Amino acid sequence: MQSLKKAASFGAAAAMLFVWAPAANAQDVTRLGSSGSVIADAVTVPPGYTTYYISGTPASPVDPSAPPGSPQRMGDTPAQTASSLDKIEKILAQLGLNFGDVVKATVFMAGDPAKNGDLDFSGMNSEWRKRFGTQSQPNKPARSTVKVASLVTRGGLVEIEMVAVKKIAP
Repeated sequence: MQSLKKAASFGAAAAMLFVWAPAANAQDVTRLGSSGSVIADAVTVPPGYTTYYISGTPASPVDPSAPPGSPQRMGDTPAQTASSLDKIEKILAQLGLNFGDVVKATVFMAGDPAKNGDLDFSGMNSEWRKRFGTQSQPNKPARSTVKVASLVTRGGLVEIEMVAVKKIAP
């Protein structure tokens, strides 16, 4: 019985050491990027990081008094991208994070009726470039962009979700 208690104590101590060891030796996140792109080709997150999943975040109306579903209410793709990113920036700040901590993003886009149903991919990227890969915030996440038939928000053209990480303090 005594040796069983010693084994249990040793097991608990070893488990605690295992849990804390990665944080003390946590490496940096690495980003493999292609020159000139607004995204990373790949991002590696080593052990020792907390992962945060930011839900899909649609834009807020630019003109709440305009009729629901109208382009005047929600704005165009660049306006909706900026709004969604502004909202995500506030969520990240509440978590003690910023866009530099984002490692993966998914952008859901619906066709813009003003562009014959085509995506305004360049309009989305024009806003994206203001937040990622800049001189003040050089980190770029891996990103997927998905064309969808429609978004839940009437008149929505853009919804963005993100994954961010932060090194666990030793």
